[in-house]
Amino acid sequence: MTAAVALLDANVLYSATLRDLLLQISFNGLFRARWSDQIEREWQRNLMQARPELEPQIERTRLLMQLAIPDALVTHYQHLISELTLPYPDDRHVLAAAIAANADVIVTFNLKDFPASALQLHGMVAQHPDVFFSALIGEALEQILHATEECVGRLRRPPITAAQYIEALRRLELHHLAAFLIAHQSHWETRP
Repeated sequence: MTAAVALLDANVLYSATLRDLLLQISFNGLFRARWSDQIEREWQRNLMQARPELEPQIERTRLLMQLAIPDALVTHYQHLISELTLPYPDDRHVLAAAIAANADVIVTFNLKDFPASALQLHGMVAQHPDVFFSALIGEALEQILHATEECVGRLRRPPITAAQYIEALRRLELHHLAAFLIAHQSHWETRP
């Protein structure tokens, strides 16, 4: 079975916790992550506006993302933008990139910006990241647990516990994912 292609909107790449988990799961082969240069610039710009002290880390993160998933960057989508209709015209570039990537799903917190009627024409859906994770859990429970353990294990400055990680996911409105991880916490016990 071929892994689904998911276009990641800027708002799901903004949070380091969510970005890291999505990229780890993609790196592990559970889905094929895609984003465009415009999406990349948008999450970086928004993060630099909120946290200007992170500017050096943001550029490093961008480079690491491209190294981890070298085929993630979608190109040759700009010509599609003017042909698309969405409630917010500024979001057309996301749909255009998803079309160019042959995406199955757009993963976004802004579902209202991507109505089903506009996406059905292109054979795709928009999903909240919690719904996206729920579908992946249904297909690959052990791999999701392993990817989560890898992400938590990388957090060393400062180190965090599994409970702190789960709380961070809850703050991101990833309630189903958090509940799943609590139910399976014995697989990845609290780290020092």
